[in-house]
Amino acid sequence: MAKGEGAESGSAAGLLPTSILQTTERPAQVKKEPKKKKQQLSVCNKLCYALGGAPYQVTGCALGFFLQIYLLDVAQKDEEVVFCFSPFQVGPFSASIILFVGRAWDAITDPLVGLCISKSPWTCLGRLMPWIIFSTPLAVIAYFLIWFVPDFPDGQTYWYLLFYCLFETMVTCFHVPYSALTMFISTEQTERDSATAYRMTVEVLGTVLGTAIQGQIVGQADTPCFQDLNSSTVASQSANHTHGTTSHRETQKAYLLAAGVIVCIYIICAVILILGVREQREPYEAQQAEPIAYFRGLRLVMSHGPYIKLITGFLFTSLAFMLVEGNFVLFCTYTLGFRNEFQNLLLAIMLSATFTIPIWQWFLTRFGKKTAVYVGISSAVPFLILVALMESNLIITYVVAVAAGISVAAAFLLPWSMLPDVIDDFHLKQPHFHGTEPIFFSFYVFFTKFASGVSLGISTLSLDFAGYQTRGCSQPERVKFTLNMLVTMAPIVLILLGLLLFKMYPIDEERRRQNKKALQALRDEASSSGCSETDSTELASIL
Repeated sequence: MAKGEGAESGSAAGLLPTSILQTTERPAQVKKEPKKKKQQLSVCNKLCYALGGAPYQVTGCALGFFLQIYLLDVAQKDEEVVFCFSPFQVGPFSASIILFVGRAWDAITDPLVGLCISKSPWTCLGRLMPWIIFSTPLAVIAYFLIWFVPDFPDGQTYWYLLFYCLFETMVTCFHVPYSALTMFISTEQTERDSATAYRMTVEVLGTVLGTAIQGQIVGQADTPCFQDLNSSTVASQSANHTHGTTSHRETQKAYLLAAGVIVCIYIICAVILILGVREQREPYEAQQAEPIAYFRGLRLVMSHGPYIKLITGFLFTSLAFMLVEGNFVLFCTYTLGFRNEFQNLLLAIMLSATFTIPIWQWFLTRFGKKTAVYVGISSAVPFLILVALMESNLIITYVVAVAAGISVAAAFLLPWSMLPDVIDDFHLKQPHFHGTEPIFFSFYVFFTKFASGVSLGISTLSLDFAGYQTRGCSQPERVKFTLNMLVTMAPIVLILLGLLLFKMYPIDEERRRQNKKALQALRDEASSSGCSETDSTELASIL
């Protein structure tokens, strides 16, 4: 670039009067810039970005751990509990429909939102931030109404299905652009990894908040249960019903109070993200005239081998942890018999995960991301086996919960830390196609959410076939055995399958370093080209 500038100045010297040369020489010297420094993100920038991940995790954790038991044991009017359910009232079968359809719809919206984002123009706020701004109000309203019991019992299934799907749509409009924002907060790979570690720490803290708020508030309520739901005497049913009416209403109010607190956290974190983070375009992307067509970009993304291998491996491991998450409260309540301790056990898992996120960040930088996957996710297997084989013991259960949190932290951090590496690898192989970041993130979330919907639907339906008794103080042995399988053996099999698939993932540390150097050379070349064009334009205007 310096050589080009000198040539242009020399050729112009004979054409320009001396007075013009004297006035233009000094500014031209000022415009010479030193070599561009690495783009560093401040701690404040990283924290503002990281806090944007809390709303998704706080609400997702509350829904993941508590929506199933809420639909099965709380979301009924008092008079519905001791009588037969109609198809439009909430029972085990309709709860499985709500959970499956809601998660499946949530999965479908991810690529649709990714399509819309990829066609969105850049604005003064960026391309991604407007989606976050406009989705937040509708998301918080829909979330609050999920935990409200309507007065019309025959339309309850439609009520929960409507607002669950609406919330999942709006939170997708928040989370997909937020996930893609990882690629636009910095062009430096190390800065993105550092920001991702901040984000994962805050997100695990979000799960702690979601677990603590929902669990502790709901846990303080005296949730009623019936000793014998199959009693043939109407008098026995009426006595149980009268005894539990007040407590049942207090439990419903506790769920509403927890929803109100979580909604406030959602709004505060969204405002901090919007005010504290600014999108940045890649230099070579800014030179491109038109973005790539969505379906062409989708074909390119889905034909990128490292991406397919990554999402397939994490699909199985994510499904394993989702099975544990969705059934853990019921498992603690009925299989282990810890009805009054499940919220504290959840808190122990999430606190353990929070404190070990920095350890995993150090581990993956020291030993590599693939090694971290094998060590971190496989560490859950021995503790799941221990839970499956041991007798009900509260102290051992707490030890297992703390140990399980270590593996949960790895499952949180690693997918989002490895996806940017896959996108960098794609940009090197397809350097002329940009704007595909939302496709990468949205389809990864699509597969994991669809798997989550399948897992929740099948697990709730399995409980129905096993003879689950709504608001029962205890459950039949078949239900306890089903919960044991859903929380222990099924996740173990899925984790082992996922780890086998990770053997085929090709981006190791050596390839990642090579990609980093190649991308930096591409950015430097684009920046130099842009500066040379600017200098030529200024010279032409002077002439």
